[in-house]
Parts: sequence; C-alpha cells; structure tokens
Amino acid sequence: MSYETLHAHGCEAISTPNLDTLAESGVSFMNAYNMGGWNGAICVASRTMMQTGRFIWRAYQVDDRESLAGLAAEGKTWPQLMKTAGYETYYSGKWHVKIPSAKIYDHSVHERPGMPNQTDEGYQRPVEGEQDKWSPYERSFEGFWKGGKHWSEVLADDADAFLDLTAKSEKPFFMMLAFNAPHDPRQSPKRFVDMYPQQEMEVPVNYMRSYPFKHEMGAYGKQRPDGTWAMQRDENLAPHPRTEYSVRINRSEYFAIISHMDEQIGRILAKLEATGQKDNTYIFFTADHGLACGNHGLLGKQNMYEHSIKVPFLVAGPDIPKGEHRDAMIHLQDVMATSLDLAGVAKPDYVEFSSLLPLIKDSKREGHLGNQLYTAFEMDLQRMMRVGDYKLIVYPQAYSVLLYNVADDPHEMVNLAGDPSQWPRIKEMFAQLVKRQAEMEDALDLRPYFPQFL
Repeated sequence: MSYETLHAHGCEAISTPNLDTLAESGVSFMNAYNMGGWNGAICVASRTMMQTGRFIWRAYQVDDRESLAGLAAEGKTWPQLMKTAGYETYYSGKWHVKIPSAKIYDHSVHERPGMPNQTDEGYQRPVEGEQDKWSPYERSFEGFWKGGKHWSEVLADDADAFLDLTAKSEKPFFMMLAFNAPHDPRQSPKRFVDMYPQQEMEVPVNYMRSYPFKHEMGAYGKQRPDGTWAMQRDENLAPHPRTEYSVRINRSEYFAIISHMDEQIGRILAKLEATGQKDNTYIFFTADHGLACGNHGLLGKQNMYEHSIKVPFLVAGPDIPKGEHRDAMIHLQDVMATSLDLAGVAKPDYVEFSSLLPLIKDSKREGHLGNQLYTAFEMDLQRMMRVGDYKLIVYPQAYSVLLYNVADDPHEMVNLAGDPSQWPRIKEMFAQLVKRQAEMEDALDLRPYFPQFL
C-alpha cells in the first residue's frame, strides 16, 4: 500500500475514514520506507527483516528454513522477544516467511500465503473496447473469496474473537494482523468498486506508456538464454504498452480493495473500544511496500520510486501525541524495535532497527537515519541512495543513473543526471552509496559499471 493512498494524507480521491481516524488520534510518519528486496516478492524481504530485526542483506543471509528455525530455537524473533516481557502473542493473515508462524507465536490463526490465487483471466486486462474477462467481485475467480468469505473480513473476525479473550485476561497481548489486501488480485465487494467509477479515476501525472529501463531494472525480469525477457508477474496484470483506460481500472480496483480493508480496520478499532481495551493499547499501521499502479509506466513494486518504496506509518496509543506528523526518514521495520521499547524489552545487539519513541515524543528531534537512505532490489539490478532532497537511482545493467530532487519534483519526472553541473553531486552520492553498501554487506560492486563516478 503506497503512502499516497490515504485520504488523511492528501489523497482526496480515496475513502479511508478509519485509517484517517487513526492518523488523527496519533502520529503519522510521512517518510517511512522499505529497505528493498532480494527478489520480486518484496514482502518476503520486508517480513523477514521485521521478524528478525536484521537489515536487508543480513536478513537475506537467514532467509531459509534452517536458519530461521535456528533463530526461533534461540528465541531471537520479534514475538519471542515480546513474550519475554509477559506478552501473549497472536498472528493472523499473510505470512510469507520460511518457517510457520506457529513456531514463534502463541496463537496462529488463518496463516495465509503471500497472495491469494490469481487466475489467467486476471492478467493482461482490461483492453478498451473488449469485454473484460475478469471481475473483482465475481467469487468464482476465488482469490480473496476462496473459502466463502473475503480474507480481509476473515482477518477482522479473527481479531474480534481474540480481543474477546484478551478482555478477560490480565496478560498483555501482542497481536499482529497482516492483511493480504491490497495485493492483487484486487478483489472487493461490488459496493466498493462502485465507489470508484473508472471514468472518474485520474491517471497519474507521471503516467508513461512504457518505462525506458523496464528490462534492465528487472520489471520484465531477467534475460533468458534465448534472449527473451521474463516479465515480473505484477507487470503482466495490464496490457503493455500501458493505456490510460487500463490504468484507470487498475487504480479503481486498487482504491476499492483499500477502502474495503479500511472498513475491516474500523471493525477492529470498534472492538477494542467496546471491550475497554482501546485506552491501553498501542496501535501501529504500516505496509510492506507501495505500488506503482500506473506511475512511470509500471504496475508493480520492484522499483525505487517513492510510490513503491514509501509507505504509510501510523502509531496511536497512550501518551502518543494526537494528529501530528513526523518528517524524519524511517524504516517501516522500526516498528519492531519500537514495540520492544514500549514493552520494556532491552533491544538485542542483532536487532538493527531503531525505536521511534524519541521521535514520537520530540517533534524537533533529528531522525536516526539522518538525511540518508539506502534501498536495494535484487543482487545486481537496482540501488538507490538518498541524501537530503536528492535521490540517486542506479541501474547497473543499463549503465545508467537517474537523479531527482524529490522536494521540487515529488512525482520524479525530471531526471537531473544529464546536467553536467550535477555530476559532482552524483559522484559524492556514489561515494555515500558505496560506503552504505559496505555497512550493509551488499556484495554488488558498482565500479565496473560506473568508473566515471567511482
């Protein structure tokens, strides 16, 4: 879910009343980012980082069943650390980590795969002038409807049942609810789809029919031995080249599934209040990653643009300021360290993310990331370094770099890398990137690709 899809944060076209209420009752971090991923399923990296507390490439080193089972045996995962402070732990929803959630949570209900099943009819559509072969509310396509009830509604049911139990218990609880929404297939009841008529949907201002580096940056996967390209699954959801028609419908379905999810979040918040637990519960809301959904000619999340790496991050609860924003850059996985801090659990050395409590309490405090941010995708396809307002995107396989001033150009439409006056800045940012790579144990050597800057 992209940062740009909350009504409370400026997206007037979408309805998210319950998330808006959460934002108004707490603090919104306006620059929350994912650190990237080692394959097309960015959520795998996001969740492995979150459950282990490790930065991207050290999380990658434990992204296998044996390593994760070893960490679980040693009690070195997020819920197990919370359990040391007496918390009863609960999980429901999307998992996508290589050991069962039941191995590390006290309760695991409806553990879901990375995404619901997608059907052939859900790809390469819609085509203007042709009857659409797929429908977001047709239950025969299963997906989120598999099992008879939409998975977002089942998740709210699960939360409802567990909150009945916690209301009767004196033990504190740690509950992680992971919506598969708004991942595709973007399905929701018809009344939500009807909220967003395609003819009223706006096409993004940075809309393109085709992204110029789509092959080299991995949107079309890697080149096969026969010279053809394997497309990232996400990018195959709509016809290529893109059309404004297909982008409007994809965005309509995207907004609809978010609004449907928001309604379920409202049910959960109402249950907390009805059971008398709202005033002593900390609530966090964030997402694994954003989504292009028509920006820059892309549909997926495997890119370094703000719409795909920047996410909403809300926190509310006792003594949390109300209706405030924080502009410091953070990682979404800082939620792990923050929860440990709130629970009074000393942060172990292997947890690399940082508590946000100092930033929450002091709006003028500088963020722990300072003015720099590093992000990566795949072993050798994309790197990003942000320093202040400037963002450097690096495509080694295209021997190309992009430079944006995200303050002046928030939609990232003006590439400054062709301006010779910016080359000293690019060289300096490359130096910062290489330094950060070493700190992260990032094995990609950029020197053969960019000798002019390194």
